[in-house]
This record gives sequence, C-alpha cells and structure tokens, in this order.
Amino acid sequence: MTKIIFLGTPEFSATVLKGLLKEGYDIIAAVTQPDKPVGRKQKLQKSPVKLIAEDENIKLYQPVKLPGSPEVEELKALKADLIVTAAYGQFLPTSFLESAKVAAINVHGSLLPKYRGGAPIQWSLLNGDKETGITIMYMVKGMDAGDIISQEKLPITRDDDNGSLFEKMAVVGRELLLDTIPKILSDDIQPVKQDPDQVVFSPNISKEQERIDFTKPAEDVFDQIRALSPDPGAWTLIDGQRTKIYQTEVVEINSQQAVGTIFDLGKKKLVIVAGDGQGVSIKKIQPAGKKMMDIANYMNGMGKNLEKGQQIIDEK
Repeated sequence: MTKIIFLGTPEFSATVLKGLLKEGYDIIAAVTQPDKPVGRKQKLQKSPVKLIAEDENIKLYQPVKLPGSPEVEELKALKADLIVTAAYGQFLPTSFLESAKVAAINVHGSLLPKYRGGAPIQWSLLNGDKETGITIMYMVKGMDAGDIISQEKLPITRDDDNGSLFEKMAVVGRELLLDTIPKILSDDIQPVKQDPDQVVFSPNISKEQERIDFTKPAEDVFDQIRALSPDPGAWTLIDGQRTKIYQTEVVEINSQQAVGTIFDLGKKKLVIVAGDGQGVSIKKIQPAGKKMMDIANYMNGMGKNLEKGQQIIDEK
C-alpha cells in the first residue's frame, strides 16, 4: 500500500485528504498549521485537516515552523512513498521533500505558471479571470516552481466568489490528484517545465487590499468584493462606520455623480456610484457590530434614512 505524508490546512486541503482516504491510500502522517485563535474570545480553532486526522487516528504534527523542527526529522524518518501538499501554508525543507521514496507533489489552485504563491484563487477573482484550474506539480525549493505533472481547467462564473470557487476547485483538485497518483507510481508521466516568462505571482492578500476602493471602475469593485467573500470580507466606510460588503452586481447607469453617492435605492435596492460612473448594487452587507444580512433587511433597518444623491461612502 502506498504510504503518504499529507500536508494541508483549510477545507480545500480536507477535501483532498478525504479523497485519498476513500481511495485507500495509507496516510501515515498529517501535518497542519497550529490551532488558530478566532472570534472576539480568541478561542482556539482546529484546522479542517486536524479534525480529519483526529477522526481517522492519523499521526498529527503541528509545528509552528517545519524547517529545522524536531517534527521534520520524525517525518523524514517515516520514509513515505509520497509527500502530498495542498494549501499547507509553509515552505518545506528540501531534505524533507527528498525523503519521499517516489515523489513530493503539490495540489496547487491555479494553472501554473500563472499565480504562484499563497492566494491564487483570490487573485484569479481580483483580476476578473474567466477561467482557472488545478495544477499537480513536483515540489522543489522555489515557490511553486516545480515541473507540471497534470492540469485541469475550470471556468469562473460571475456567480462565483472566493468561497464557491474554493469548493469547486477542491473537488477538481481531489479528482485530478487521484487520477495522477497511479501514473506517478507507474512512471507513466511526461512532466512539463514551467515557462519562466509566463510566471505571475499571487501573494497573500494584505490588510490594505481588504478595503474597497470605490474610485475604481464598478467591475473592479465587483471583483474585489467577491475575491474576499466570505472570508475575510471586503470593507468600506459608510457614514464613517466600517461596513463589510459580501455580494454585489454591476449596474450600467453612466452617472456623473461623485464616487460613493447613492444613485438609486428602495426596499430591496442600494446602488452606489463607482469611479467610472457605473453602479455597484449591494446585495449582502454587514454593518459594524451586526451579522451579515441581505440588502432588504438592511434597507428596512439601518438604511431607512438614506436618500438618493447622498454621498455615504468615504473616498480614499
């Protein structure tokens, strides 16, 4: 039976791990990030991969930093056939990668060499891409720089946000990995080197990028909001109050009004002027201290006193 060390953290990783377990692979160890404090009470939360490892009695490692740790020496000593990573979130030492008897491979959320780095799915949405995909590649010292083993494309629809695209891509990644592993084990593959001239990086989203810039075109605002929805959520200042917006639509209005002005509103409608004079129609919103709500609930409560022509969003 093929022995695998699996490294991953979020739900994307958990979907891939479940597929390996269902297929009967021997997961001899799982590595995930340390428990993370969340919420106002900063309660420690286990990663989705940790929850699976505990349920399946898989030996679990959670080093703060894997390189140079005692844990990495234990993992190397296991002599796994394959090392498989999927959204783990740390660099891996070369000596560990080379400890795999067959190969160390990664399930990456983009069509490499486009979007190397930690936030490929978010950047595909931020840039308004029409398609993305999954790449299975060999792991090397450079960030996502290994030879490509297999790829699968996936269309991006206007209904997609960060959450829905992660879910779709996790399934594609799981199926592509399960199709690819037997070919790796039988040496029935023809790896393709990445073209360095086509490399695009996708660094983790910064805190500054979470603030919505309504001075940009409406399409850019739309893409920014869905790229960060549902987590961490893009925000803006509405009448000075920090407010998160999770879902919008672009409305063609050709307004000459100032950015951040209310172009139209109603019981189920709130349209804001963007930098190109087009409208951003808000669908889901979360005022400070409140839960996420549909725009109808917002307009029936906190939005009742808003008026057309009122500039409610502060410009940068």
